Amino acid sequence: MRVKKNIAISETGFIFNPATGDSFTLNPIGLEILSFIEKNKKYEEIANTILEKYDVDSITFEKNYYDFIQMLKNNHLLEIE
Repeated sequence: MRVKKNIAISETGFIFNPATGDSFTLNPIGLEILSFIEKNKKYEEIANTILEKYDVDSITFEKNYYDFIQMLKNNHLLEIE
């Protein structure tokens, strides 16, 4: 999975999809996860980093991660390879 090529992502978490005209704002954790996806990091590496850095348990992270990924897919921001 990767971020579509035409998606604009700012350092502050603003995302713009020029194909649809939609824009979104991510919180810092969402932006960090998206940057890991851009770097082709696997789920395990993303999870380990977030779990070490933030006060979240693995079950909550896993649910929120997959909800976030689904939201990105639903809004045409990701491509599945």
